[in-house]
Amino acid sequence: MSDLSYAEVSAKLQARWPETKIDPTLDRVRRLVELLGDPQKTYPVVHLTGTNGKTSTARMVDSLLREAGLRTGRFTSPHLESVRERITLNGEPIDEQRFVEVYAEIEPYVDVVDSENEHPLSFFEVMTAMAFAAFADAPVDVAVVEVGLGGTWDSTNVADGIVSVITPVAVDHAHILGADPVTIARDKSGIIKPGATTVISQQSLDVLEVLQRRATEVGAQVAREGLEFGVTSRTVAVGGQLISIQGLGGTYEEIFLPLYGEYQAHNAATALAAVEALLGSTAQTEGRIDNELVQAGFAEVTSPGRLEVVRTSPTVIVDAAHNPHGAEATAAAVTEAFAFNPLIGVLGCMKDKDVYAILEAYEPIMETVICTRNSFDRSMPAEELGEIAAEVFGEDRVLVRPKLLDAIDDAIRLAEENAIAMGTGGVLITGSVITAGEARTLLVRKPKGSQNPYEDQR
Repeated sequence: MSDLSYAEVSAKLQARWPETKIDPTLDRVRRLVELLGDPQKTYPVVHLTGTNGKTSTARMVDSLLREAGLRTGRFTSPHLESVRERITLNGEPIDEQRFVEVYAEIEPYVDVVDSENEHPLSFFEVMTAMAFAAFADAPVDVAVVEVGLGGTWDSTNVADGIVSVITPVAVDHAHILGADPVTIARDKSGIIKPGATTVISQQSLDVLEVLQRRATEVGAQVAREGLEFGVTSRTVAVGGQLISIQGLGGTYEEIFLPLYGEYQAHNAATALAAVEALLGSTAQTEGRIDNELVQAGFAEVTSPGRLEVVRTSPTVIVDAAHNPHGAEATAAAVTEAFAFNPLIGVLGCMKDKDVYAILEAYEPIMETVICTRNSFDRSMPAEELGEIAAEVFGEDRVLVRPKLLDAIDDAIRLAEENAIAMGTGGVLITGSVITAGEARTLLVRKPKGSQNPYEDQR
């Protein structure tokens, strides 16, 4: 039992290099997992990268695998409210006691690696090692691992995925990964490992060429959406959508997916193909899944902060879209699934994003946008965001509220007052994962006695 408290461990982690600061080397984290006995080699790994859709797809893979009777570990990032969300065991966030225990177990080895290197291990490198160690100790049958940023130099890439998944590649983190999708795809293709199966979501032709070339070079098999698998039908339904999927091993009909947006249907097809590829090479399951298992697995999927309805009357949605590609998908999904009149937007973005393009994606669907900011230093000041929004929306459709709570309160009031009929007004809170998470904290009622979820973010 460690003498450290959960708050103390959180503080130690947050004091390290932030995950947004990238040093293109795997040397430190590889040394750390070697000292830990390479826990990431003790279970098969499904490894995911891409620009958008990674977390939702990872959650779908996890749900399907658990429905198949496998014990799972899932590592995703960033978190919405609590850092413990990043490490889940059988679909549930690691509890505080175990989080502290895992950190205490690896801390002596972290200190050794820190002492050997000019730069200490980063927050994300330590979190990655904690996840791998927790999964090995559980133990899990399969780990579902999402990259933090990129692929080749991401600390999760010390694991060799038996299945690698590439969700749609677009431009994000351009100052780190590159200014065009092809350059970014080259970095992300680094998770494709020799002899593995690579499941590729719909991509532009030039991106697909990069990914296929890498797969050929290392001898990986390829399954491509639109060729080897894909969505065959999709109908909007109450609370989500009804879809059919042509998988790698068969056709799966009448699947209710309790998530909104066409992009989530494509994420589902990609997740199913990844699970089929994995189960075909996992002895426990002998590669057998059926329509009933798929229906049950998808019915249990949740994706907090992804077009999530957190309140009704008026309807309030939080969404973590934080780049133009994601904003376009969110705008299309809101238009398809809801009939808001008016829709009031609450937007809080990070300074390093293409904010103008994000605003352009939302301009056709939002009557008014309220510019605000989240609590992170990297967030764009509300006044600066408001100036850019005025160029896109026009000054008469833009309000500035520096505090997120004030922005939400005003958005709800405007949605109620200007609705053409009772229940038609809506609010969309978006712009970054942090904004979505902080809004969710303000709007979603927590159980009595639960900790302040901001404690482990600051």
